[in-house]
Amino acid sequence: MRLSLLVLSVAALGCTSKSSSPPPVDPTATVKFIPAPQGDVAPIVVAQLAKSQAEKRHVMVYVGATWCQPCRVFHEAVDRGEMTGKIGALDLIQFDGDVDAERLVMADYESQFIPAFTVPNPDGKASARHIEGSVKGDGATNDLAPRIRALLALANDAG
Repeated sequence: MRLSLLVLSVAALGCTSKSSSPPPVDPTATVKFIPAPQGDVAPIVVAQLAKSQAEKRHVMVYVGATWCQPCRVFHEAVDRGEMTGKIGALDLIQFDGDVDAERLVMADYESQFIPAFTVPNPDGKASARHIEGSVKGDGATNDLAPRIRALLALANDAG
């Protein structure tokens, strides 16, 4: 009896679960850094959301630092075009965790580790959909790319 209940429970879970793999990415989709201007974070994010959505691009708030080795590795890979086709059409509003910490906290963009990537809410404040931290060295891009893709897939499911 217990075995049949277990089998039925597992079968029911299998029928209701969604595919865990993100949808395929356009091989020409680029990732771009958008340097954040001075001012309150939420209105900056709202303005970028409108612009990026008009261009059919996703938006995330990115927090890094000049001293952060995984941040530098990822940034350099984006600048060289190595992330094209790996993540999707994505605009990263770029903030420096050391310089912008106070204004980021005001919009709920707090993290314990960097790099940090957060999907914003429509009001420009941080959502609960975020990732933070990465491995050091050249493996940072291979660590971050699938995590960012999965985060975008979650954002698509929620939005």
